[in-house]
Amino acid sequence: MPASCKKLINNVEQCVDENLEGLVAVNPGLQLLEGLRVVVRTDVGPNVVGAGKVSLLSGGGSGHEPAHAGYVGPGMLTAAVAGSVFASPPPYSILAGIKAVSAPGSAGVLLIIKNYTGDRLNFGMSAERAKSQLGVKVDMVVVGEDCALTSDDKTAGRRGLCGTLFIHKICGALSDEGKSLEEIVKVAKDAASKMGTIGLSLTPCSIPGSGPSFQIADDEMELGLGVHGEAGVKRTKLVSAKEAVKMMVDHMTNPSNCTHLPVKKGDRVACMINNLGGTSMLELNIIAKEAIELLESRGVVVERAYCGTYITSLEMAGISITLLHLDDTLRRCLDAPTSAPAWPRPLLPPGAVTRQTPVRMPRETIQAQVTKSGPKMASVGSAEAGLIYDCLKLAGERLVAAESQLNELDRESGDGDCGSTMARGSQGILASLGSKENPNLPISCPGELALTLASAAEDTMGGSSGGLYSLFFTAASTCLQTTVSPNTYCEALNAGIQTMMKYGGAEPGDRTMLDPLHSASQAWSAALSSQSPMEAFRLAVEAAEKSAEETAKMKAQAGRASYVSADHLKNPDPGARAVALWMRAVLEALSA
Repeated sequence: MPASCKKLINNVEQCVDENLEGLVAVNPGLQLLEGLRVVVRTDVGPNVVGAGKVSLLSGGGSGHEPAHAGYVGPGMLTAAVAGSVFASPPPYSILAGIKAVSAPGSAGVLLIIKNYTGDRLNFGMSAERAKSQLGVKVDMVVVGEDCALTSDDKTAGRRGLCGTLFIHKICGALSDEGKSLEEIVKVAKDAASKMGTIGLSLTPCSIPGSGPSFQIADDEMELGLGVHGEAGVKRTKLVSAKEAVKMMVDHMTNPSNCTHLPVKKGDRVACMINNLGGTSMLELNIIAKEAIELLESRGVVVERAYCGTYITSLEMAGISITLLHLDDTLRRCLDAPTSAPAWPRPLLPPGAVTRQTPVRMPRETIQAQVTKSGPKMASVGSAEAGLIYDCLKLAGERLVAAESQLNELDRESGDGDCGSTMARGSQGILASLGSKENPNLPISCPGELALTLASAAEDTMGGSSGGLYSLFFTAASTCLQTTVSPNTYCEALNAGIQTMMKYGGAEPGDRTMLDPLHSASQAWSAALSSQSPMEAFRLAVEAAEKSAEETAKMKAQAGRASYVSADHLKNPDPGARAVALWMRAVLEALSA
């Protein structure tokens, strides 16, 4: 077994949970929500919500310890939600976290996340649900300060890296000062725009139970990689610490790099040297020395310096350097006291002087699916409900049958599981459909059905596709609450598209599932004014099919395919093909 694959764990399945249990055992000022990977301050009621302060919630995949739960504590986060290793936490856990740190009419909750598709989708979905279903004021700051990208081409965006910790600290201080949600968001977004991070790796990491995430020679290092082992911008031969730091800072501040951070003589900055997991303190201190000396030799005033283990990539040997432009407000916030354990100090409950393992925090049973309260949604007659049943059944069967076809298309740009993801979601819906005479799904209430499909997509599909379809159906349901007609179905399609664009980051033309949906929406809307409803929908389906096939000629500018060379993308996008398949099935069911 390669050395990078060795792990001191009990078993793969429980390693994330046992990691969190260890954290709260050492720091009994923190508690876990029962049955969930959510860490919350024990004093959240009296000292945050009850004190009229904004709650701060962050999170993401595990494997980045001490992020994110290690930064829960007075002066920093109120709670953190953990996913599986390198996987975004599920929306129901995030929603439970929001509920645990808020109350209707409270000062609000700020979600602080890194710019990764899964985090944007799952935290965005949870934010929307919290606002509409819990009556809580919620906002979100997405941190993407990666300075590695060198091209102007649109990709999935700048990745969120160690600079996220600066935002945690700044927002925590502002919350303690009693600032409003709006004031905190304004300062946080301004700070996020004035910082940059660049990473450097010497070795890969390995997810528990798996092999190394990538291969790199013993005499090589890689500049600009992500915290999940995503490819960097270049590989070079191993050089000295002084040369490595110069390479990193030069790339970060190079004006020809479209994601560079401008740094000039006289600027005041905070500098954070971060261990990616397997770098010794001896090396880190040498890197810190070289970084500070280099910056000061260029006339940059390093007003604050930090060196340690802040956000890791499991056991990866490597470092990242983050620079933040300072003003009086940001410096005051960085200097404000905090007892979050990762700074590092064990956090005891208020008034406690000895450590005791805390009991679990009692909580209400939190359902994965929260049904929106309000007036009863519009219903349709039995004949139309029967057609909806037929549409669901045939669409699901077509997607199950297309599993191998879609997986083969996905091998060009992803991990070859698009078909399996769609089939898994379809099988879940088909299994719960029941008979046409005695259905188990609310087929006579399209708005409620859309919410049910949203939960099914979230629970059974998983991945980005599940998140996108869940967002799509959740937004679509709002257009079907009071009236159901061809026009409102068309409006529902458009509402779903707009929400997917908001949180997914893709736009029409980016070679994604959004392309056929957008084409169908445009064609349907135009045809409804002059054609019969059935003819208008037929034109929409044909537009979707045409657009899906045309993705074969498009340049991928969003999602996982955006990291793949265009030379390797010769066939239609699998997600787009799936949309065309289920839309054709719906048309055939309506025409039967």
